[in-house]
Amino acid sequence: LQSLDVANNQLRELPAALADCPRLKEANFRGNQLRDKRLEKMVNGCQTKAILEYLRAGGRGKGKVENAREEVRKKKREKQQKKDSGDGEQDEVEEASRLLVKVLHVSENPAPLVVKVSPGVKDVRAFIVCCVLKGVNLKPGNALKRFLTMQTKLHEDICEKRTVATIATHDLQLVKAPLTYGVQPPDELKIVPLGRKEIKAKDLLRQLQLEAEEQRKQKKRQNVSGLHKYLQLLDGKDNYPCLVDAEGAVISFPPITNSEKTKIRKETQDLFLEVTSDTSLQICKDVMDTLILKIAELNRSALENREGSGSDVELDALCGPGNTNPPLVVEQVRVVDMDGNLKVLYPSKTDLATVSSLLTVIR
Repeated sequence: LQSLDVANNQLRELPAALADCPRLKEANFRGNQLRDKRLEKMVNGCQTKAILEYLRAGGRGKGKVENAREEVRKKKREKQQKKDSGDGEQDEVEEASRLLVKVLHVSENPAPLVVKVSPGVKDVRAFIVCCVLKGVNLKPGNALKRFLTMQTKLHEDICEKRTVATIATHDLQLVKAPLTYGVQPPDELKIVPLGRKEIKAKDLLRQLQLEAEEQRKQKKRQNVSGLHKYLQLLDGKDNYPCLVDAEGAVISFPPITNSEKTKIRKETQDLFLEVTSDTSLQICKDVMDTLILKIAELNRSALENREGSGSDVELDALCGPGNTNPPLVVEQVRVVDMDGNLKVLYPSKTDLATVSSLLTVIR
């Protein structure tokens, strides 16, 4: 099905199955008294692709259970399509539903971000991988809350409660480059942790350990919970790792916290992402791959399941010129030593391979 004209009929709703027609490019639904008033607005002013995306998301107002059922039905339909029309068309359907990420190479970037690494981190927390991610949408509904929850889950799962790696996410507009990843003594390193006032690193660590111990007592456990095991990673260290901006402010103190100075907000669109580890460089890359995938999933969800009033402004954003879930842009970030020699470039040609089944990378 490539073209469909059902204008000026008595349709009350549009079937979600239309969203699974990969070749449908032109559709006219105007002049129907649709029950979903937002959809009725869309058919009068939006491109066909935006309308189909709305139908694919199940429309606004459906509960999570109904959306889950629709997802199951969609998978069944896709299986049936594969049987009926062979692999070619099915591949087209799958390709259309894959998430898009475009890589901006250092050579194409007029002002690439660089992170310098001092030799001192080798004995404390040697590995760091960074990149910039542009085009994130955290404004709709509880998108920001979902973003922070996602980060917490990654810390608990793939990062093994922060013991093998730690993620830090920053608002790029608040990051003052160039950045230096180095070490400072515990009684000299100062940071304004998320949700707290400026404090010395050793005092912050002591404070967090006391809070963890208090929680252990309240829950009557023998040991401090796994969630707080990362606090022990810096025990006995003469220096603590930190990421410092051009103004000398510590914006990240891994694996403990990052700074209120570069905190993510609803208005944030461009992110600076950082993953550190004392285990291996590959773990940093694997975690970063997964982080980008999860952000891409959240971003598409935010675009498809717009929450709020459904105002004309929102509809313009959803249906606006050429809007078809634009790809996120990942800018390469070089990590170099103090002499400028390259240590790590992310994403390189071999990166993002671990999530390639779900992500289409335009290089």
